[in-house]
Amino acid sequence: MNPAHVPTVEIESLAEWDARIGSAEAIAGWVVQSVDLSQRAADLNRVDPEGAILLGCELPDGLADDLLERGALIFPRLPHVPFDAYRATLYSPAELYDGIIDGQLYAHTTDAAIYSWAKSLPAPEDLASSLAMTLHDHAVTDALEELMAGIDPARTVGLMGGHALPRGSDDYVGAARLASQLTLSGYTVLTGGGPGAMEAANLGAYLAGEYAVLSNAIDQLSAAPDWQGNQTMWVATALDIRAQTAATGRSIGVPTWFYGHEPSNVFATAIAKYFSNALREDLLLQHCRGGLIYLPGAAGTVQEVFQAATANYYSADPHLVCPMIFVGVDYWTHQLPVWPLVEELGRGRTMGERLLLVDDVDEAVKYLNGRLRG
Repeated sequence: MNPAHVPTVEIESLAEWDARIGSAEAIAGWVVQSVDLSQRAADLNRVDPEGAILLGCELPDGLADDLLERGALIFPRLPHVPFDAYRATLYSPAELYDGIIDGQLYAHTTDAAIYSWAKSLPAPEDLASSLAMTLHDHAVTDALEELMAGIDPARTVGLMGGHALPRGSDDYVGAARLASQLTLSGYTVLTGGGPGAMEAANLGAYLAGEYAVLSNAIDQLSAAPDWQGNQTMWVATALDIRAQTAATGRSIGVPTWFYGHEPSNVFATAIAKYFSNALREDLLLQHCRGGLIYLPGAAGTVQEVFQAATANYYSADPHLVCPMIFVGVDYWTHQLPVWPLVEELGRGRTMGERLLLVDDVDEAVKYLNGRLRG
């Protein structure tokens, strides 16, 4: 069989390996991703490994050379990096903030170790480090794509907004309430995964419909209103909320170590954390097909506005023009007058028919629900 035409089989856990290997005679087309196969020497000796790809797998002692000679392609684990470049899943808060869960400071977490490693790299990065980050981001993208494949694109909504929004502020409460309503309406909320409006949105989705619990959670979080200067307390108060409550909704956070001084929030159900901010921004916007809602923010939010506006402006397919909703009339027309320019860009185009400026988050939800029904 031509290896180019062999169907790909992704194996991402030892359980998947065991479930498939029993009757297999050959594993051509298998991509085995970061699985500990050190106790599966009998399997590896029995099957024909030609055409299989083993990414960062633990192998039985002395078997790697034999597998290579028999036609397997082996990508070894990368030494001296504080992350798995071939990871098969997205991150969880417990993985990123393991040190805080164990009673230590933020500096002793996996998240901090990865950021510290990235910060220590020379400019430009050496080839080995650049390759490690690229492989990592490819693996995260693969895991994100697998997750998004099970979600209706028309029901994915991005909530964008400022990272500096303090916990307990009116805008923070509004962002949480908006995400809660969207989640109850059947949408999956995506955010940039950071603090401020992003945390509020992930929190609102996490406690969708539990408004009394949500209000109490925000009150508790307000004890550490800002992450700056006290990352440990900021994360710890959020982890306490997670420990005290049960999730009633899901959301996805897509943060980056490019802004690694800002800790990722813990309320996203799944965390797709990247090294490349450009790749992260592109994928975040790409997956928000149901709409983009812009809460007050600064330069990062404005960048996301015009990145989406550019894609909408030049879209050759009107079905791919994504609705853009701006919350805060005074903010977007006077404080940061983005709205007049976006409105002018959309004039006479499909893009213009999918722009909305509102003051109330309820209007944003009503608009999106109306589009689905229409």
